[in-house]
Amino acid sequence: MTIRIAMWSGPRNISTAMLRSWGSRADCYVTDEPLYSHYLDQTEVDHPGRDEVIAHHERDWRKVVAWLTGPVPEGRAIWYQKHMAHHLLPQIDRSAAGWLSGLTHAFLIREPREMLTSLAKVTPNPKLADTGLPQQLELFEQVRERLGTVPPVVDSKDVLQDPRRTLGRLCEVLGVPWDEGMLSWAPGRRETDGVWAKYWYDAVERSTAFEPYRERTEMPPERFHPLVSECERIYAELAAHKL
Repeated sequence: MTIRIAMWSGPRNISTAMLRSWGSRADCYVTDEPLYSHYLDQTEVDHPGRDEVIAHHERDWRKVVAWLTGPVPEGRAIWYQKHMAHHLLPQIDRSAAGWLSGLTHAFLIREPREMLTSLAKVTPNPKLADTGLPQQLELFEQVRERLGTVPPVVDSKDVLQDPRRTLGRLCEVLGVPWDEGMLSWAPGRRETDGVWAKYWYDAVERSTAFEPYRERTEMPPERFHPLVSECERIYAELAAHKL
């Protein structure tokens, strides 16, 4: 039996460290932001290496989702898919009976003030959709309605404060065995990393485990305050169900 885990995150979270954690398992294949090329191709977002990403990775979302719901690469029992929720553009099928029904969904969230303080350094004028939070909530509600159960929500702060407990609980809810290897990994780049790794993954490539949580006292710029309020409302709805 195989399980395809779609972990939906927003930007400036610990999503790549989570990718490393799951990639440390011998029974798990991991995929790095498979809808990113389509997202860049269909938007005017000017990210580092934009043309290279579009050229190197599949940009047709239909081909991407056919792959994501097909045979698990290398015959692994688990396929961990790192998704950015804001990459799920409106034209991509989100119907409850579509490709999303073939995945087991989980949600990775971060306290909005910390997330937006970090996001402000790379995205000068983000919109609510750029945070991924409304897309996360939409998917969360869809999965809860379809299955009649609450899908797992993981707060990045909880992972950093107690990775063994939080990831152990996540594995339990997902129905996969706990693997102590998820708590550490070798430094460096991976073949499964996107070509954008050289622009974004310096810190993760130097890491060998989850870094301890550090309280951030810096606040988002004043112009972000209305966005902070919108994000906090959605975050609170999701955080009410966190593990």
